[in-house]
Amino acid sequence: MHDVTTRTDIGAQQARRELVRRGLLLTWLTLVYNLGEAGLSLTASVMAGSVALMAFGVDSTIEMLASSAALWRLYSDADQVRRERSERVALRIIGSSFLVLAAYVAYQSIRVLWQAAAPEESTLGIVVAAAAVIVMPVLARAKTRVALAMRSGALHAEAKQTMLCTYLSAILLGGLVLNATLGWWWADPLAALIMTPIIAHEGWDAVRGLPCPCCDH
Repeated sequence: MHDVTTRTDIGAQQARRELVRRGLLLTWLTLVYNLGEAGLSLTASVMAGSVALMAFGVDSTIEMLASSAALWRLYSDADQVRRERSERVALRIIGSSFLVLAAYVAYQSIRVLWQAAAPEESTLGIVVAAAAVIVMPVLARAKTRVALAMRSGALHAEAKQTMLCTYLSAILLGGLVLNATLGWWWADPLAALIMTPIIAHEGWDAVRGLPCPCCDH
């Protein structure tokens, strides 16, 4: 009986180490992708005079902060005490990044609508946004599976932020395309403004330390 229990414990430990390894790989991929995305988005924003692209670049930078917190959580997993502490702190850091993102998107959206300044067409911006619409959902779903298997609210929150990037990318893409084809410059900031309460709600829950339905801390 003792041997069976020992083998079960060893198997569980190996399974968890594999989850941590997958989580680290996915989070590092997200971090590197967002680094490139931020650079390209900010470059495109300068070239086209697009506030929406600048906001998207800042969003990518904020996401890198969330990914860094998730990495800290994953590297602390082997030690039970460090795991619990990093879980709580990482969740609050990620939640705070949601709130910063919501405030920034709201500010930039209102600013663009108020100034009524239509940006120039941006082929680079369209390519960056289209790539994010394809890549981000794949990363978000994979990270969500790892977070649920590890029962980590912090990792689940970071995966949610990656999925929010998908929605923002789709909004950005739609706005850039509508501006390029129909001259509807207001489509992107208006849609982004509508999304800010959702982003803020997710951030507030994380800052308060509320667990996701399938995770515990």
